[in-house]
Formats: sequence, structure tokens, C-alpha cells
Amino acid sequence: MVTEMGGYALMWSGGKDSALALHRARSAGIEVKRLLSFYDAATGRVRFHATRVAMLQAQADAIGLPLWAIGTTWSEMEARLSLELGRLAEEGFAGVVLGDIHLADVRAWYERRVTAAGLEHLEPIWSEPPAELLREFVESGGRAVLTCVDLARLDASWLGRVTDPGFLEAILGAGVDPCGENGEYHSFAFDGPAFGRPVGWEAGERRSEPGFLQLDLLPSTR
Repeated sequence: MVTEMGGYALMWSGGKDSALALHRARSAGIEVKRLLSFYDAATGRVRFHATRVAMLQAQADAIGLPLWAIGTTWSEMEARLSLELGRLAEEGFAGVVLGDIHLADVRAWYERRVTAAGLEHLEPIWSEPPAELLREFVESGGRAVLTCVDLARLDASWLGRVTDPGFLEAILGAGVDPCGENGEYHSFAFDGPAFGRPVGWEAGERRSEPGFLQLDLLPSTR
């Protein structure tokens, strides 16, 4: 039940699950007032997704919500998260929306910290079949580009693919979690019902990390 406080913040990675969680939350009457993102201070990118902060801002602009992007180191992440959650509570926010699906340990880690700050913890897509969530995202017009792939689970040809109906069919036959919930892939959402307009982007260079291949996304010049 939505409380009568000052709305909700949504933990925003920039990927398709965040976008679907935002759409689900809004559809349920939950007033999302802010996107909250954490990124690696050394690289200026979201960890794992490899998305530049400037591209997160482009998403927020297209969605029509303010973005709080917080740079931190991995070792400082817990402390910074607790600090930001405390600030949300001080501002009168009711809670935080997240886009977890079935990783119980990840959900529990965030839930403990969100509720410790006196905030409500909401998970709009929790425990639903990943294939159905991906289908909902795609069939609603949701589009995202794969920006990182785990090469032990998916080969390099998946990098840069867009979540269109053909992708849905292909990933269902790939023998991995269709939503990439186990880290098979990460994405950058650029269109769909969560957005007021599409986010323009261009593919930049490919970068190799140990076991992973990442795609740099740049603002569109067109």
C-alpha cells in the first residue's frame, strides 16, 4: 500500500530490469520521485553495466525524473548507501523501489539496509518468471542494448544486441537466465513505457575485462 509521505526513490542501474520495475511501480500508483544510482568513482561508470554517468543522465531526462548519481569505491558502497538512505528518510521519502528478480541474498542485503533507515522496501518484479518478465518488457515496447556479457556464459556476438522480439526468442534458447539475473549480461534501457522519449545512443569501443566483454555507449550525435 502506498503511504501518504513524500514518494519513493528507485534504485537505477540503467538496465531493463530497472526500467520494468519503474513502469510496474508507476502502474501500481507508486509515485517515484527520484532515480538513485551508484557508480564506480574511478571509472565514472556503473559497475558491471559499464554505463557512463552521462548516459544515466540522458535516461533520467527522457524519463522525466531527477537523478542522484553517487560515485564510490566498492569498499565504501555500504556506507554510502546507508548515508543516502538516511537522507531519503530525512527528506520524507516513503521508501525505495528495486528491480530484483530472484537472487534472495541480494534482495536481503538491500532490504535490511532500506528498512533500517525507516523506509519501505518495494520489489515490483520479485519472484516472477524471468522469461515472462523479459517478454513483458519487449512486448510493451521496451528496448535495451547489451553492454556487458559474461564470456563464460554468452559469446561475444551477444554484445550490442537489442532486446527486440528476435532477442527474446534467441535468449530463451541460449540456456541462460533470460533476464541475465546471474550476471550473464547487463544492459542499457533506451525506450519503452518508462520513457517519455527514446534515449539516443551510439556504440563506442569494445573493452575486455577478465572474463567479460563490455560495450561503451556514447550520446547520439544525430
